[in-house]
Amino acid sequence: MTRTIAERLALYGRRSLVSPKPVAEGRITRLVGLTLEARGCRAAVGSYCRIDLSAELSVEAEVVGFGQDCIYLMPITPVEGLYPGARVVPLGAGSRVPVGPELLGRVLNGAGQPIDGRGPLGTTAEVNLAGPMINPLARQPIEKTLDVGVRAINALLTVGRGQRMGLFAGSGVGKSVLLGMMTRFTEAEVIVVGLIGERGREVKEFIDHNLGPEGMARAVVVASPADDSPLMRLRASELASRIAEYYREQGKNVLLLMDSLTRYAQAQREIALAVGEPPATKGYPPSVFARLPKLVERAGNGASGEGSITAFYTVLTEGDDQQDPVADAARAILDGHVVLSRQLAEEGHYPAIDIEASISRAMPQVVSPQHLNLAQRFKQIYSRYHQNRDLISVGAYARGSDADIDLAIERMPHFRTFLQQGLNDSQPFAPSFQALHQVLSPPPPPPANSASPGVARQ
Repeated sequence: MTRTIAERLALYGRRSLVSPKPVAEGRITRLVGLTLEARGCRAAVGSYCRIDLSAELSVEAEVVGFGQDCIYLMPITPVEGLYPGARVVPLGAGSRVPVGPELLGRVLNGAGQPIDGRGPLGTTAEVNLAGPMINPLARQPIEKTLDVGVRAINALLTVGRGQRMGLFAGSGVGKSVLLGMMTRFTEAEVIVVGLIGERGREVKEFIDHNLGPEGMARAVVVASPADDSPLMRLRASELASRIAEYYREQGKNVLLLMDSLTRYAQAQREIALAVGEPPATKGYPPSVFARLPKLVERAGNGASGEGSITAFYTVLTEGDDQQDPVADAARAILDGHVVLSRQLAEEGHYPAIDIEASISRAMPQVVSPQHLNLAQRFKQIYSRYHQNRDLISVGAYARGSDADIDLAIERMPHFRTFLQQGLNDSQPFAPSFQALHQVLSPPPPPPANSASPGVARQ
């Protein structure tokens, strides 16, 4: 029987003459580890689905792969009460996240929801989680320095605005403390901190002790602790990068601190292995090394008229192995690296920066030739001392045998004082350069023996 227009309007609630496009719903058929298998629906990789567990409870999941007649889902939040045959509703591609000046001073989870107990964010603007790609030729060059307030970095490993640095460290050598110092002392206008895959208690400790009220006032913290799902950890990393991109688009100079890039890689490894991707390098599938540069390349200088994102990514070197696959891959795609030494940390030397193993590739473009020469001279003398440290410590070196070694022995106490810095001691860029110049200056010659007053009167 043919229905009239009036009958159709009554049937569909008088909403529209054109019915919405039907959505094919599916059902959960299998759960293996962290991966859900659904059949009966079609959804693109990267899109989102809703899994209905009851009338009041549902879980959001992302499509991470597909088979011949099924799709593979990874839940974003913990799944409790999942049962075979649960309904799967495709929601479409893309996720939007809140942005705006209201984010400053707030703490978010990987989904962009506040977790600091201060109520709603109050933002009105939203952007896609996947930020726009910038033409490499449209990026502004790195030409200006960024003061991070740490003397050793300002003077010897100078960072330029828009540079991407790696902070390589094992566990317990002070990388979080160093990040907190840079957050409080930097001249950047906005700080975005991503705490990815770390211990849950470290989130509050970092905010209360390392950031403090001064740093938190101009910071946005995105936290996804280790007990979050791997997909949530990935989203938190991308959310921190997207928030930093938003402020860069507003013309701000942003400091992005992400702790850590290794946890991001491990989260992607969990997802890739769960959907059947074969392991390659020490258990890491190839997709891990494909996603790392995609995340890192989002930082840097923007196009003309935009601001910059200067990024520090911590890399956890397991067992202090600098040849760890993630560490090796990160070194190749970053603009320099700061290595923290466990030996220096055990000696009470903080920040425990290994000057010999660290480098800033953008430093020659942002400092004067005099500054660059002084930094190179410092490293030469410092390295010469450590090359002969064993001979010096056992007394086998005779003074006068080598002028450079003699200078290294005489200057080393001053070098150690120069490299150490208190937790609450800010060292801006100009005083750091002056201190570098002074620590390399030879001591004034002793005054000549003047004649005695009696001889002078003769």
